[in-house]
Amino acid sequence: MDEKKEPIEHLTSAQAQEELTFLQKLFTRVRLLRQADLENLLARCAKAPSDCFFSTAPQGMCDHCVSAAAYRDKAVHTKLETVDDAVWQVLSQYVEVDGEPCVIEMARQLDAEFLNSFSGRGKLLDQLTLYRDKIYTDVLTGTYNRRYYEEQIRNTHLYAGVAMMDADDFKLYNDLYGHKVGDAVLRTLVRAVSSCLRKPDMLIRYGGDEFLLIIQSVSFDSFLDVLNRIRKRVSYAEVSGYPRIHLSVSIGAVLCRNEPVDQAVHRADEVMLLAKNKKNRICTERDISSSGSPAEAPTILLVDDSPLNREILSAMLGEEFRILEAEDVDSCIAALKQYGTGISLVLLDIVMPQKSGFEVLVYMNDTRLIDDIPVITITEDASADSIRRAYDMGVSDYINRPFDGRVVSRRVHNTIRLYAKQRRLISMISNRMEEKDETHRVIENVFSHAIEFRDLDSSAHVLHVSKITAILLEQLQRVSDRYPLSASDIEAIASVSVLHDIGKIGIPQEILCKPDRLTPEEFEIIKTHTVIGSEILDSMTEYRNNPLVQTARQICRWHHERYDGGGYPDGLRDDSIPIAAQVVSLADVYDALVSRRVYKDACTHDTACRMIMSGDCGAFNPVLLRCLEQSRERIAGIY
Repeated sequence: MDEKKEPIEHLTSAQAQEELTFLQKLFTRVRLLRQADLENLLARCAKAPSDCFFSTAPQGMCDHCVSAAAYRDKAVHTKLETVDDAVWQVLSQYVEVDGEPCVIEMARQLDAEFLNSFSGRGKLLDQLTLYRDKIYTDVLTGTYNRRYYEEQIRNTHLYAGVAMMDADDFKLYNDLYGHKVGDAVLRTLVRAVSSCLRKPDMLIRYGGDEFLLIIQSVSFDSFLDVLNRIRKRVSYAEVSGYPRIHLSVSIGAVLCRNEPVDQAVHRADEVMLLAKNKKNRICTERDISSSGSPAEAPTILLVDDSPLNREILSAMLGEEFRILEAEDVDSCIAALKQYGTGISLVLLDIVMPQKSGFEVLVYMNDTRLIDDIPVITITEDASADSIRRAYDMGVSDYINRPFDGRVVSRRVHNTIRLYAKQRRLISMISNRMEEKDETHRVIENVFSHAIEFRDLDSSAHVLHVSKITAILLEQLQRVSDRYPLSASDIEAIASVSVLHDIGKIGIPQEILCKPDRLTPEEFEIIKTHTVIGSEILDSMTEYRNNPLVQTARQICRWHHERYDGGGYPDGLRDDSIPIAAQVVSLADVYDALVSRRVYKDACTHDTACRMIMSGDCGAFNPVLLRCLEQSRERIAGIY
């Protein structure tokens, strides 16, 4: 019987079940022996020692088994056992499940080839290594996971560089682009970081978007060199398909000098707060322990008439922040005028002689500085009315005297980080909107050029229809509340209107591009493009219920219907025709009249309006005709 000492695994019941499920793929027999079973095994072995026989055999529990030994020694034991003509390999591993001592017992039958070519113990332990690698690996990123840290690293004494890394703006990426993109961000970040590491170095996903890096036996300068390479490599990394995402990390770094790693991790986490305030920075304990303010530290404006209070707050915050002081409202406003958004936070006393802190808030609201500079009020007056008034004027938080250093520090850090993320969020949303606008333009142009290959007259037509549709809908909202549409509704209808003739893809080329008048039979074929277009969109089963696709389908099928029921393909009338289809129908006819075709010359805009108003082109909604008349100049301006 062999013994191998391993770090004790501490599992929950759920984790234990997961492990048993995994091990059942590797072994013939797997079971979890709990404390009562194991104590019984030890009692039997003490009374009647004999040749060992593994406990999963049909004969039942043995007198002296590897599971009892594993339990007794808190170790891993293996053995070979012959049962009839078969050779079995047995491995038992001590674990603790919800704090209860247990043993996981595994057994499998060995074939002759296996016995002749390998040591049973060696191969089995290789499989155990595979198993342990699995439970200690983060599925998403391939790094070590938090479980590995807790069970294998946390209490270890090391000489090493320890760094906490936070992916800047990760939550924003998740919120704006979705979790799949967030996952891609983390995988990209890990690849960039890993490319800078050696085999002995450890990268651990500590939680969410935070990673722990441990580099053993390294000098401080060499450690910083590695971290700088990581920071640069991450900043150059690109998330596939998302060129506007610019990755960066904020890093807090410390040296672990033969102390528990957990202590160094705690210090690194505290240092990382300073780095996160500025984003894409590396900060060390030297940055916050050196005399004076740290380089590029955020600036805090302390506004309090009490020199003692200013001194106390400066002592609490001065190692991490650059401190400006103001003793009254006037000097505070003067500092705001001088430094502007160079100030990261205002700590404002509300109750001061002559002028109160509320006058500072009035000034910051009037100048919109409150949008860019967060304010935390200092007060002994914790009345609900006072607090409510401060919040109504844009204050982010408040602290009471006497000051609690830890509370003050944490609230200051959190508030500055929140405002920084808000500003980045605004920028990212703006970029996202630009991306969407550009996407719409690309789709419109791609579609118009695709149609051009089928119908030379349609390339500019679909773009004109989209613009006329938007103008008519905007005017409709001014003159009538019969069809309430939001600005986003109008944008959506105008965008999908470019698809109104998509069904022409299914029309034979010789009919679609015929220069002469169509025969009645050919015209009937042309009319089928409405049904073809709607069927194309219906075939998109994944998106069939999407509101945008539903609107596009309505337009495709019914943009040749007429208000009096004289259109096609379904003979709809009045408001049974969706308003989107009604407007696109009018825009379609108008553009067809004012545009030159191979079979006709272009009409003037006045002539086109007159023909539509007189009913020469079929009947249209009277309200829309009024919108057309009122928008003639705007519509003519797009040509």
